[in-house]
Amino acid sequence: MPADVVEILRWGHSGLAAVLEVHPDRPVALRELTAGPVTVRARVSQPVVEVLVPGEGRARASQRLSETAVGCRLRYAGSEQSRADGWHELRVRMRDEVSGLAAELTLRSPEGVPAVQASVRVTNHGEEPVLLLAVTSFAAGFLGLPAAELDVLYGDSDWLGENRWTARPLADHVPDLGLAGHGQHGKGVFTLTSTGTWSSGRHVPMGGLSDRRTGRTWLWQIEHNGAWRWEAGDRLDGAYVALSGPTDPDHQWSELLAPGESFVTVPVSVAVSDDGVEGAAAALTAHRRALLRPHPDRPALPVVFNDYMNTVMGDPTTDKLLPLIDAAAAAGAEVFCVDAGWYDDGGDWWDSVGEWLPSQTRFPRGLEEVLARIAGHGMTAGLWLEPEVIGVRSPMADKLPAEAFLQRGGVRLAEHGRHHLDLRHPAAVAHLDQVVDRLVEGLGVGYFKLDYNVNPGAGTDVGATSVGAGLLAHNRAHLAWLEGVLDRHPHLVLENCGSGAMRMDYAMLSRLQLQSTSDQQDFLRYPPIAVAAPLSVLPEQAANWAYPQPGMTDEEIAFTMCTGILGRLYLSGNLHRMTPEQLALVRDGVRLHQSLRPDLLRATPCWPLGLPGWDDPWLALGLRTEDVTHLGIWRRPGADESAVLRLPHLSGRDLRAQAAFPATQEGWSAAWNPRTAELTVTATAPAPTARILHLRPY
Repeated sequence: MPADVVEILRWGHSGLAAVLEVHPDRPVALRELTAGPVTVRARVSQPVVEVLVPGEGRARASQRLSETAVGCRLRYAGSEQSRADGWHELRVRMRDEVSGLAAELTLRSPEGVPAVQASVRVTNHGEEPVLLLAVTSFAAGFLGLPAAELDVLYGDSDWLGENRWTARPLADHVPDLGLAGHGQHGKGVFTLTSTGTWSSGRHVPMGGLSDRRTGRTWLWQIEHNGAWRWEAGDRLDGAYVALSGPTDPDHQWSELLAPGESFVTVPVSVAVSDDGVEGAAAALTAHRRALLRPHPDRPALPVVFNDYMNTVMGDPTTDKLLPLIDAAAAAGAEVFCVDAGWYDDGGDWWDSVGEWLPSQTRFPRGLEEVLARIAGHGMTAGLWLEPEVIGVRSPMADKLPAEAFLQRGGVRLAEHGRHHLDLRHPAAVAHLDQVVDRLVEGLGVGYFKLDYNVNPGAGTDVGATSVGAGLLAHNRAHLAWLEGVLDRHPHLVLENCGSGAMRMDYAMLSRLQLQSTSDQQDFLRYPPIAVAAPLSVLPEQAANWAYPQPGMTDEEIAFTMCTGILGRLYLSGNLHRMTPEQLALVRDGVRLHQSLRPDLLRATPCWPLGLPGWDDPWLALGLRTEDVTHLGIWRRPGADESAVLRLPHLSGRDLRAQAAFPATQEGWSAAWNPRTAELTVTATAPAPTARILHLRPY
């Protein structure tokens, strides 16, 4: 190809279009990624792959994953397009003749969905080993637009305070520095990272950029159950984004590639829309559904009762559980999960877990009696399990070899009284397989709540170039173990829980069936978590706790039930102590949720009051289908009596607002203005109060 000729590489399908620019003297660049018509108006130069190595580092001084020396030298070496099983795929090959490194970018997208999954394979074709310090999974300029015109979206997260989303001008983090007058790309950058294995322990592994003038939006997720990084910054030709798994500067990760060896990055996905954040969220929702491993749980979505939250609290016994099981069945639960403590004889079980043998003191006639009671009501029996840890006082701590644990400097890592298994080791995998098979095949367990309450930090220096590389290999071995469990037990349901939702990512959730969204025990604080959850996780996977109690008023019972109904209802509470009238109210909420399950599988989220703030007095979540919008509304103490909800997708249409739960509208009224697409809601019922409405055009 002559030096002055630019080749345009086009790829996509009915829902997505991508345009890449190929030039003999420049790296490949993504010029367009859109759900609408291709305009190819942007001229961007951000390389589609960045590779950081120690001998050269970056082509320009900065601490960004933009303009790495290798990334700037990678040249187009060919591409292939294919289609199979409803997925379109593009592979773009690149080569750096100086380092001998080759990179292959793979883009995958399901037909009709405006989203793409990306990963990169780097191969050493040289004659000497090369140490990798960072490799991006996706890197691109954002439509040639400057940072000053964009908003950046990100979600803070914490134990008990998950999914706290914020949209701010990118210029708040990356100011306009007049780069054109200096003739250089910028050095500053807005970066979010996560360390260790709590992939959502500090931030949700997602982000987004949006053109505030046109609404064009990219929304991305990093699909990794370990460390990650994303960044957004400004270049001479506009803003860019770079997404990656672990890196050397952030996570002590490096990988030594011998000649002929390859490294594959963690996958990431990017959804695109011309309709703002809600449009991108709808695209990412459809993409996530395409990523899911098929499972019988998916069309069924059974209601789970878990005995922990504000109820048994990790202290189960036969006498406590039997009446609770009867009440949960009467309320309509279809799974009953016995949470933490079922294996404990001594009352101080935190640092002794690991054998997973049923307690004989808690269940004098055997745990089998409790599980039989569950099965007798037609419910699936579930157990809490924290498989990746071994308590420092557990007999398994001495039975397993030292190499079966994550280590640093020859010492087994310990956090909060637990050692951490290294699932690269066959003895660790064999132990966990034996535990799962024994509980499933011997006790008839059909559901596991997989908890994860410690973070081992940077990783392990056993059998790896770096501690970060050891951790990445363990992360991948963990995913392989989960797939093996589901291969052996295809009807087994696995819940993802990590101290609530501190490991909420689509490496895990593409394989597991549901996600506990929090450990938050205050029913007044849970709604913002549940309302924001569908931006981070599929509605049908978002297990939002509802824990009604006999000491609550009817309005308070309705309030906490509403928190669970518009997700994967996750029920708890001392139902066996309720009056018949209270239990009937709970049962009404369960029945409504069960009636919504077909819609959960196809709905997309909307936020009529915007993404929730942690202290917002009014909160609202809509789940949209073609013919109905299911709307949850919460009024917390201190709120004004009225709120105005905006529903632009229903603009110009007459609506019927039907009270779905509770069945009465007493204390509530709603007035719809089709011209402004605003629903004015007034609640004179004492706060806290909440309702579920069905909005149907007619």
